[in-house]
Amino acid sequence: MTEQVSLWKGEQQTSDFAEFCNALYERELQTLANTDNISIESLQGRLKSLPYYVNRTARAMMQCSTPLMIDVQNASWSAKQVARMPISNQDKTTVNQWYEKIELKHGLVVPIVHDNHIALDCIDRIDIEKYRFRTNVHGWFSFNENTSEENSRYQLLKPNKRVMTAACSGHSWVNDHKSIPVMPSLRELLISCSINWSNFKKPIFL
Repeated sequence: MTEQVSLWKGEQQTSDFAEFCNALYERELQTLANTDNISIESLQGRLKSLPYYVNRTARAMMQCSTPLMIDVQNASWSAKQVARMPISNQDKTTVNQWYEKIELKHGLVVPIVHDNHIALDCIDRIDIEKYRFRTNVHGWFSFNENTSEENSRYQLLKPNKRVMTAACSGHSWVNDHKSIPVMPSLRELLISCSINWSNFKKPIFL
């Protein structure tokens, strides 16, 4: 006969998993509560889908292969922050050449400077003829020096361990000094699990 306690030994019933999900719920509900100009229909839709994405993100983060540490209480990645934003050797020519040489794939996670931190986004459309791709949140980026088409609001970066670590952990800098970390969105946490740390050119599909 199976003892009752054994029924609670699965992954979803562990205390870490439950605490992780609770932290994600609290953060997302706070975000929704502070979102302006959201319709009732949109709010209802996001609330209905929230359990699925919280569960999926928590499971993915606790199972994925990564050099980062998991902060269970805050439902986030944790890593030591460097003194300055790690964007040295990230001039436009170097970045463009990196993207020109790889085989672009849908779902590839790319780092983008967004205000005072590095955000994670992923490719959802590729236009080879115009040497450009579109990311899900930050829009189009061209990787051809000869084109005038450019996303001037954000700076696309070449992924490397330092850049991706900073992005996943929400590290932030103001005037070249460390600042309070920015909490990555639920979507960013989920796509962070698609990062192939041994080969940034190839995404891992969840």
